[in-house]
Amino acid sequence: MSITVDIDNACGDSEVPEPSQMQRWVEAALAGRPGDAELAVRIVDEEESAEFNSHYRGKDGPTNVLSFPADLPEAVNIPLLGDLVICAPVVAREADEQGKSANAHWAHMLVHGTLHLLGYDHIDTAEAEAMEALETDILTSLGFPPPYETHYSAQAGGGDE
Repeated sequence: MSITVDIDNACGDSEVPEPSQMQRWVEAALAGRPGDAELAVRIVDEEESAEFNSHYRGKDGPTNVLSFPADLPEAVNIPLLGDLVICAPVVAREADEQGKSANAHWAHMLVHGTLHLLGYDHIDTAEAEAMEALETDILTSLGFPPPYETHYSAQAGGGDE
């Protein structure tokens, strides 16, 4: 299986994890999935994140991660999963507010967004609990602490997390 992660640090933030780390975190989210996979990660500032969030979700302000699953016709047989847009300043701020290491929160955003590309969601409580449990399993297998202190449905905050 070949996994390709194209990373574009559009905001030029120097505190962004190394591409090899991001690749590893995406690979962990895709472990056990058959076939090749391709996805793009665009790292943005708050202004660009807010523009995407407003345009695609109808919500004001920047958010941590946005997921755009590929919507390809069945006849198109390429391994494209979709795109992630991650706001570096929001991720840094949330890590600080939540008392997490920056890498732990970045890993969480990459895993969370990748799971969205695979069709996982957190719209209802059962889906949220299943997704949260999977995220926790993946992140702890990578050596990070569990990402959630409480059930997903009880978390406050904006964004896709």
